Amino acid sequence: MTTHLDSNTLTTLAVLGVLVVLALAAFALHRRNESTRLQRRFGSEYARAIDHLGSREKAEAELLARERRVEKLHLVPLPPDEGARYAREWLQLQGRFVDDPSGTLIEADRLVRELMMQRGYPMADFERRAAAISVDHAAVVEHYRAAHAIALRDHRGATDTEEVRQAVVHYRALFDELLEVAPVKRSAMPHHPTITRHMEARS
Repeated sequence: MTTHLDSNTLTTLAVLGVLVVLALAAFALHRRNESTRLQRRFGSEYARAIDHLGSREKAEAELLARERRVEKLHLVPLPPDEGARYAREWLQLQGRFVDDPSGTLIEADRLVRELMMQRGYPMADFERRAAAISVDHAAVVEHYRAAHAIALRDHRGATDTEEVRQAVVHYRALFDELLEVAPVKRSAMPHHPTITRHMEARS
């Protein structure tokens, strides 16, 4: 009877051991897949987070937290007329660069922040804005960081015209990426061949 119980115990322990090994293997596979996904989504921001936080685990926890925060935001595209207005404003400020490089840089920063606010991004501070952008626009967040760094130096009078021009170019890359316009809704008027031909004849 004792031998029989010992055999059952050994069998149970063996099964539990296999289950533990399988669970650990599944967890390791999940972590590896998650790391790969985060690297692909965040690009250079992934390596930057590791350098900044000191470990892969902390960096991945931060990037996952960014994803959760952005999921809670209500990000919306711009109405077509607002998108056109922003595009016009950018062309106007860009045209003033030769006469006022530093002023153009200030205006570029202002216009980008205004665009972000209207889209629904958090506006608390630069790092929070950059972190939110990195989730869906990882390819341009480095442009934002570079532009911001030059803008800070320009505020201290520590830049030249070429650096300011580069900052405006960086802002333009971010601006183009964020200038998402909602599609124009089709007319609710039902299609009618006679009405359509009449409207075409008048046009």
